[in-house]
Amino acid sequence: MAGHFFALEGIDGSGKSTQLALLAQHLTQAGVDCLTTCEPTQGPIGQLLRQVLTGQVVCDSRVVAPLFAADRLDHLLRSGGGLCEAAAAGRTVLCDRYYFSSYAYQSVDLPLEWVIEINRPCAQLLRPTATLFIDVSPELALERISQNREKPELFETRERLTRTREQYLRAFDLERDRERVLIIPGDRDVEAVALDIWNSVSALLQGL
Repeated sequence: MAGHFFALEGIDGSGKSTQLALLAQHLTQAGVDCLTTCEPTQGPIGQLLRQVLTGQVVCDSRVVAPLFAADRLDHLLRSGGGLCEAAAAGRTVLCDRYYFSSYAYQSVDLPLEWVIEINRPCAQLLRPTATLFIDVSPELALERISQNREKPELFETRERLTRTREQYLRAFDLERDRERVLIIPGDRDVEAVALDIWNSVSALLQGL
């Protein structure tokens, strides 16, 4: 039986990585076999993208979007650990970001519809059981970023984070007929957000 797939989304500083780990812990304690992963990957394209995000490599936005899609396709299809393989084997896959992150971040500089089409093959290969969007204010996100990074990444300004959040919500609206999106209020303590996510995932799993 195919496993489930949950993608955690949110602007930088929303706490995705922490919540991903806590959700994996909850699921493991409930006896669920989980694969926890993130984007960009550790592969060659993913490493290049991390250099782009930190400004070490300068790259036009029209090139960055296809690079993310290529890294995502490798993430999905690689043998011995790809997301499609894991889901087909019945594992529950948890990923820190998926194609909605490209929709939101890259459409700050590019037409959203164009970015969606670039990522359409990924969306067709493996759609999340649900996308959980941790919705935090840009102000709180920046506060967390300043506490956890020596140097902010390129998108980590108030203006960019505000625009990216708006583009997330626009993308959710555009894809609402095909996607299950749960918006989790994130301007709370970590434990409260984690409990909300766990209750949402538990309810979904019980209803499927």
